[in-house]
Formats: sequence, structure tokens, C-alpha cells
Amino acid sequence: MPAWGVDQLPFGVLLRRWRARRRMTQMDLAAAANSSTRHLSCLETGRAQPSREMALRLAERLEIPLRERNALLLGAGFAPTFRERSLSELTSARTAMERVLEAHKPYPAFAVDRYWNVVLTNSALPQLYADCAPALLRRPVNAVRLILHPDGLGPKIINFGEWRQHVVTVLRQQAAANADSRIRSLLAEVAAYPVPASASRAAAFEGADEYATPLQIATRAGPVSFVNTTTVFGTPTDVTLSELALEMLFPADDATVATVKRLMNDDEARLRFERAFAEANSATVQAF
Repeated sequence: MPAWGVDQLPFGVLLRRWRARRRMTQMDLAAAANSSTRHLSCLETGRAQPSREMALRLAERLEIPLRERNALLLGAGFAPTFRERSLSELTSARTAMERVLEAHKPYPAFAVDRYWNVVLTNSALPQLYADCAPALLRRPVNAVRLILHPDGLGPKIINFGEWRQHVVTVLRQQAAANADSRIRSLLAEVAAYPVPASASRAAAFEGADEYATPLQIATRAGPVSFVNTTTVFGTPTDVTLSELALEMLFPADDATVATVKRLMNDDEARLRFERAFAEANSATVQAF
């Protein structure tokens, strides 16, 4: 008998839940996994146990995240396949990410984990966060919360409603894909943030709006507009690496390029950020 933990569910229960989450019938999944509907039914009801190869094949066809694939294997009585190491142990990957982030300066770029906590950053334009509440700058800094919270960048986001809707859509997709309660909690929190009185709707189908929702921020040097891109590692075999993403902001127009140059010389705002960050972390100021 497999030695399940207190919260470990049997393979059949997990398989059925993931199949339902992916909206696949037993026939669909059986065909995709080169199996039979009858065998799949027996696996889901516990009347049969899968081989390790079958468990991994089903997990791949269902596009189950690596962390949950380990749980699926445990439910079938097998040892986990995918390692979970700290970022400091992933030397080559960390070095690659740091180089990409640094090369992106002077524009903001950061790496986030599956809960949108910042694990690496290029520390560009700290002036953007000068007036954010110290509590939001406390490690680990949550990128979603810092940008949209009423005590964070929220009041400065010109197109707050549009950007929040973009974030809500991303979080909904993530919650559906990973079935993570912490993501659902973050989604509920973000959806409840009030729309600042200063927020206004950006003109539709102009500039960056033609192909992506820009992040438009009001600054002391003038408004800036960024288009974000998300980069993930291809075919990762480590749980931690599979859950990391690089978020990079690119200038959406020439005006933003000019404004960023002015912001880089705003030493007063940078010092305000450094004081708030030091207050939040009670440590030497460095990249959050």
C-alpha cells in the first residue's frame, strides 16, 4: 500500500479532478494517452493502479504543473520525479535571469514565483515606487499587490480599470490551470480593489492598445506607458524553475523613453523609496 501523507489524495481522485478541470471526457483523455476508456475508468475509481510511465503520460496530456505531477505520482505510490531546489541552487538559471534583467535597464524587469512574489529584479526606476506604503515593500514584495493596491501604485495607474482587468484575467487563467487556493485568494483581493478617482479609460485602439493592454503610470516627470512581456523557461524539469517567470516592461511610445530619462535623474524620489524600503525591511537597501 502507498504511504500517503495526511493530505495526499489517491491517484484516481486526482486524475478525475484534473480531467474535469481540463474539460476532457474519459474518451478524449484515453485517446490522447494511447489507452482505453475502460482502463481510464478503472484508474479513476481505484480498481486499477497505473504504472509510473502511464501516470506521467496522463499528467503530460493533461498539462499538469510539475508540482502537481509529483502529487499525482505520490497518489499512485511512486516517489516524486521532479526536484524542487531553491533559486540559489539553480546557479545557471539564476545567472541567465540576472543577465537578462540587467540588460533590460533602464526599464523595469523582475522575476516572480507562482504567487507573483518578486525573487529577482533589476532595480530600475525605484522612483516609481517612492510613495508606496512601506508594508508593500516588505520582502517578499508581491508584484500584483504593489502595482494595484490603493497604498501602492494603484492611485498612479492612469488606466487602472483596464490594467486590473488584465491582471484578473491572468490570475483566473492561472487559478484554472493550477487549482491553487492562494492564487484564488489573490484574485479575490485584486478584484475588490477600488478604482481610484483619478483613473481614466485610455483611448481604445491607439498606440500600444492596438496589440496589448499597456500599463500607464502617472509620475512626477510625466506619464509613462509600458507594454509587458512574460518569459518562462522551456521544458523545465525542476519545480521551482517551472514556476518562475520573467516580467519585463518595454516603453510603449517615444514619450515614455524621454520621461524615463528624466525619472532617472529624480534623486529626491529615489531617496524616498530607499527610506521606505529600509523602513519596511530594517536592513540595508538593495534590490527587492
